[in-house]
This record gives sequence, C-alpha cells and structure tokens, in this order.
Amino acid sequence: MFDSLYIGATGMQAQQMNVDTIANNLANVNTTGFKKGRLTFSDLVTRSAAPLPSANGAMPAGLMDAVVRVGAGVGIGGMAKLFDMGDLKKTESAFDIAIEGDGFLEVTMPDGSQAYARGGTLRVNKDGLLATQAGYALKPGLSIPDNAQALLIDPDGTVRVRLPNQATPVNIGQIDLVRFSNPQALLAQGDNLYRPAEAAGDPVVGKPGESGLGRLAQGFLEGSNVKLVDEMVNLMIAQRAYEASVKVVQASDEMLGMVNALRR
Repeated sequence: MFDSLYIGATGMQAQQMNVDTIANNLANVNTTGFKKGRLTFSDLVTRSAAPLPSANGAMPAGLMDAVVRVGAGVGIGGMAKLFDMGDLKKTESAFDIAIEGDGFLEVTMPDGSQAYARGGTLRVNKDGLLATQAGYALKPGLSIPDNAQALLIDPDGTVRVRLPNQATPVNIGQIDLVRFSNPQALLAQGDNLYRPAEAAGDPVVGKPGESGLGRLAQGFLEGSNVKLVDEMVNLMIAQRAYEASVKVVQASDEMLGMVNALRR
C-alpha cells in the first residue's frame, strides 16, 4: 500500500508535466515557427517481489523462473520537439522568409557559437548584416549595402539587392540550410532558436532545394504546427490519467485507514 502511494504520486507528477507541455503548445498556437513539444514516458526501475517459501523453507519448483516483478511508477523519458511543417502565411514582406521542407537557417550567437532557426522575420542588424529579428547574424555573414532599395531571396538561397542606378540586382551571397539526422534532439532556447546537441547528430550543410533540403520562400512565414483539436484531446486524456492516479492514492489511503482501525 505504501508503494501504491508513491506510484500514484509519480503518475500525478508525470501527468502534471504533460499538462504543462500541452499548455505551452496551446499558448504558442499563433507563434511564428513554433514547434510543438511532446513528452515521452517510461516505467521506473522495477524490483523483484520477495517470493514466499514453502512450509519446509524450500523454494517451490519453477518459482524462481517466474519471479514477480513490481513496477515503481512512471517517469519522464524525455521531451522532444516535433518538426512537422506548419502552414505558410503570405505576408508580402521582403524580410519574411520561410523554409518549405526540411532544414534550418544557421545563425551566429554573440558568443560565437552557432544556433539554428526555422526562418522568420529578418532585419539588418547594427553591423549591417542580414540577421534574425533578435539581431543574430545569418551564417555566412551577408552585408546589406546602406543604399539597397530592395532585398531579393531566391528559392535556392541566392541573395540579391537592388541598388540605385543599376538595372540588374547585385548578388551579395548565398543562404545555405542545415539539416540534422535527429532534429528532435535539438535544444530549444527561445526566440525560435535551437542549440546543437550530440544526440541530434552532426550538422549537414547544403544548398536549398538539394539533397533533401527545403526551398526558401520569401514573403512568407511558417505558422505554428500546433493543432488545436489534437491538443485539446491530449489535454483531456492527460486530465483523465491524472484523475486515475489520484484515485490510486485515495484508495491506498483508505486501505491504510482500515488497517489503522483494526484494533478499535
């Protein structure tokens, strides 16, 4: 009965974190480029229940081959981001960019490390480089001239600008995309940026539209991949699972109360 109390508590704790994850998904349903999270659960380490010996103290034949295994509850196996593509929304802004398919934009952080983004609204930072809305420059650095009149980003990542008194746009560089063998293992750090992780695999750089990478879409933004109906169903399931664990704790408490009342 004592074990059932702890087991029920692990179920309540796991489902509480599940509800927190679903709540975060729902809160970001309109966040550009947001990728929903999903928890995975795993059973906790089991232990062997002590088998009962026979009257003469000997172990019944065959019992050791089928020792009862008692579970210790449930734990959080991990939380992964699901990188299903969200719906593209047309904005007509030259600084809005989306990735149609697989891949990430690589950006350089202030400490010189690398992070990865699924597109979004770009801008020119204080150093004159094409950067994310937070000011992190895209890699490789693309310098935008002060007198640029228009920014053109082709589906294959070619970046051009239109300058005064020049009929033909000037090529200023190339935006490459990065892919991972296991993107679900990337570490989310906010601002729709992800940090590399060993479990995600080595980054593979390539040109948009080649080697399975997606193509760039200028004037579009990728919406959140959260589906309201799915999240509401998941929320109800998590609530019911939480209630079931509460019932286990309540039943165990009632049984312990009965034991305490035996001598009354």
